[in-house]
Amino acid sequence: MAELLDRYHPEGEAELADLPRVRVLAETTADPWRRELPLHVTASALIVHPRTARVLLRWHQRQQAWLQVGGHGDPGESDPLAIALREAAEETGLADLEPWPDAQLRHVVIVPVPASSAEPAHHHADLRFVLATHDPEAARPENPDAPLRWLTPDEADAATSQDNLRETLSRARRLLDA
Repeated sequence: MAELLDRYHPEGEAELADLPRVRVLAETTADPWRRELPLHVTASALIVHPRTARVLLRWHQRQQAWLQVGGHGDPGESDPLAIALREAAEETGLADLEPWPDAQLRHVVIVPVPASSAEPAHHHADLRFVLATHDPEAARPENPDAPLRWLTPDEADAATSQDNLRETLSRARRLLDA
């Protein structure tokens, strides 16, 4: 993960503040993916269909928000892109996901996660990628409480309540427009 963070170029004040915190976490913690840490690493992805310039959002019941797909590493996992790919496939049923337009890290953000009955409030140091599918109609939610929606970037921007996702959408929009 250190090499991935070393190659990354942050954009904006929030990311300039978050990146050093993520780097310290990665360098000083034996397993920065451990869920019991008050700040731990997660990996997520914004899924795009480049031909139609649409993005896929998933309803997250706990946050009561339309968000990107992704989540926690399983025990023994440490490759952020591999985790984002696995999580995305599990949450959408899409079997053809690939990094798009390349495997670069696209956004680093620390986000608050509210408490639940199973765990206290904490923070995710989220490493975000962009993944593409060639078969958007194959997307299937992993359960009825996690519906999926294909949207234009502008529709996705309006659908989410999360400013950090709006920034990820802005970065994806630049890629889709290129």
